[in-house]
This record gives sequence, structure tokens and C-alpha cells, in this order.
Amino acid sequence: MKIAVSGKGGVGKTLLVAFLSTVFAKSGYSVLAIDADPNVNLAVTFGFPNSQKIIPISKMDDLIEERTGARPGQMAPYFRLNPKVDDLPEKCSLKYDGIRIMVMGPIKAAGSGCYCPEGALLQALIAHLLLEVDEVVILDMEAGIEHLTRGTAKGVDKLIIVVEPSRRSVETGYRVRDLALEIGVKNIGVVANKIRNEREKDFLISSMPDFEFLGFIPYDQGIIEADLAGSPLVNSSPKVMNEVKNIAAQLDKLK
Repeated sequence: MKIAVSGKGGVGKTLLVAFLSTVFAKSGYSVLAIDADPNVNLAVTFGFPNSQKIIPISKMDDLIEERTGARPGQMAPYFRLNPKVDDLPEKCSLKYDGIRIMVMGPIKAAGSGCYCPEGALLQALIAHLLLEVDEVVILDMEAGIEHLTRGTAKGVDKLIIVVEPSRRSVETGYRVRDLALEIGVKNIGVVANKIRNEREKDFLISSMPDFEFLGFIPYDQGIIEADLAGSPLVNSSPKVMNEVKNIAAQLDKLK
């Protein structure tokens, strides 16, 4: 099962990825969570120890040079566009509480092709993870689909667009869907987050009538307090976890 998660910055993409990964791992699945958001805070959400010391793959200059034949930032007229990456999920991932996490780091204009060695390595790695790895792979993307191409889109079983009750979030949701359809991603769903009342739920349903809603995650002050305290967010809200379990049950049918 391969799941990509996108949406406007701050809507809760990373939170959903962390909770979904936790649910699937506790259900016995082998889970690989991919942090492809430039903010690289997925590890913090999980509560990975010393997460601030994790080096994104896009910053591993020695590895990039070894695999592509070119060093980032240096003039290189030629480099390998299809470097060896099949060993990287094992070498470059960290495991904690039954979940493996990989931190990609930022990539420049990946959707239209990044003509740089670090972009070539990340694109090859994304393709390997989505098309060949036999695990539950959950991809936490930035506010778009920059890490996906027409080639890797066919590996995505579900694109989840996370929204909150705001017009800007809804507009971003429509833009993400349009971009996804252009590259061939057709199985698209929405998860609403930070829902305080029925009015906010009804606003999103009426604003996005042609979308499939997978779930409505309630606002919980416990998430905020856990973040302020530096505690793992995945342990901070039973009611959020219960709703994510319902979402995971729907995704489980994609197998």
C-alpha cells in the first residue's frame, strides 16, 4: 500500500502521516514513513530521539556523489540519472517503535524534472519506494505533489489531501487535485482536520462536493499542549487516534 499525503502548509499533513503510520504498525504492517516536506518535522511528531540530528538525504553530499558521480553544488555536465538506490531504505532509515522513517529533504522542481545530482537521487529513490518496496509506504509531501512524476504516480494507491475549515485550504485542495490528475493520480481522497463543530464540517462538505471524504479529525487542545511540552504527538489524543483508525480501515481495503 502506497499513500501520499499533501495539502496546504499547517493543515496537519505530518500529524496524519504519523498517526496513520502508528495505526498500521500496531496492526502488524511493516511501515516506512517518508518525510519529503522541507520542514522535516515528521520525526519530531513521532517522538524519535535526537530527531534534530537526522541528516536529510538531499544533504548527504558524499552519498549523492557516490551514487550519481557528481557532488551537489559543483559544476557537473554529466551525472547518473538512475543511480543505485535499492539499498538506501535500509541504510538511510531510522526505526523507532516499530516504524521506519526516512528524511528526504527539499528537492528543486522535482515534478518537472530536477537537473541536479541530489534531485536525480531523490527521484530514483521515490520511484523505488513507490513501485518496488513491499511495505506500507506513507509519503509526507510539501503543499503540492512536487515529489511525484508521471512515472511514480502509478505507484500511488491513494493521494490524501488534508484540509482544514478555511477557504485557502479548500483552494489548495483543488489545486493539488488538478495537479495530481494531470500526472495520472486518480484515486484521491480528503481528510478534514481541526474540526471543532458541525458547522465547520458542513462548510468543507459543501465547499468540496465532488471530493471523497475519508474522515473528519476533531480539534484537540491536547495536540497543542503535547507540542509545547515536546511530547510525542501520536500519544497525545485518543479521540484523534480513534478517527485515524477509521481512516486507516478504509485505506486497508486498498490492498
